[in-house]
Amino acid sequence: MRVDASTVLRLPSLEEIRTAARRVSEWAVRTPLVRLNVDDSPAEVYLKLENLQPIGSFKIRGAGNALAQVDSAVLTSGVYTASAGNMAQGVAWHARRLGIACTALVPKTAPEAKLPAINRLGADFVKLPFDEWWRVMIDRFHPDFSDRLFVHPFADQAVITGNGTIGLEIIEDLPDVTAVVVPYGGGGLSTGIAAAVKAARPGTKVFAAEVETAAPLAASLAAGSPMNVDYTPTFVDGIGGKSVFEFMWPLVTEVLDGSLTVSVEETAAAVRLLVERNRVVAEGAGAASVAAALKGLAGSGSIVAVVSGGNIDAAKLAAILNGEVP
Repeated sequence: MRVDASTVLRLPSLEEIRTAARRVSEWAVRTPLVRLNVDDSPAEVYLKLENLQPIGSFKIRGAGNALAQVDSAVLTSGVYTASAGNMAQGVAWHARRLGIACTALVPKTAPEAKLPAINRLGADFVKLPFDEWWRVMIDRFHPDFSDRLFVHPFADQAVITGNGTIGLEIIEDLPDVTAVVVPYGGGGLSTGIAAAVKAARPGTKVFAAEVETAAPLAASLAAGSPMNVDYTPTFVDGIGGKSVFEFMWPLVTEVLDGSLTVSVEETAAAVRLLVERNRVVAEGAGAASVAAALKGLAGSGSIVAVVSGGNIDAAKLAAILNGEVP
């Protein structure tokens, strides 16, 4: 089923996010906000632990909020999404709950460790060449699944609103937060969180976090328009890409205060630190925000780093804990 590609996205209102919070509370965990146990950091860093969700990432919020607002008759043929892993699990988790079919379109570069989880949740997946997979997210459609509803991994009004519930929780738990650092993939998480945070506490800054091997937002902000960049796949697979999506650009520029870039090595060090100091397992994307905060890029004061997910391959985690960069 083709999604209207002409739909103009907007930032959700605080009331819409509060309504979504009541809705997603049926299945999503209200995740804890805990202090990072590092005393010599440039700021007082707090961790928003979305890795503790039932699927190991924040995606359960947006996927559930989106599907909850679709007429059940539309869902009878099933759903599909385009995802390297976490949104696939989010949509699959809810599809299983609703008793409908689900397929995830994944890039051939998707980490093998994330794919069995899709099957465990009762969905299947189809591997596509990276450029074809990327095109699905631009077109919001794939002809092989024209009878199914496409759930966009980030460029969907209900998905963004569902993600905003994280920002609502941050403000409720830490009203004097100075800045929030959010991993940046397609922009649905960062803009959703920023919409809630800015509406409730306008003086708080919200930054994106990117890894320098795939940082299209930083390049685009510097240029003043969406830019293409060289994309190098790394173990930090949940964020980064070759460009900023044009339909997300107006939201990003309206509500984000910048992009903070970190190296793959700094991200691996943050993964290791989280395990050693807080016994928290984060995937590369989830640790990028922590790396940026520890580097001082978000400034001083009370900084919240969103640990967006914890779905990291065990072998890669073992390598990182052994001081290596997988």
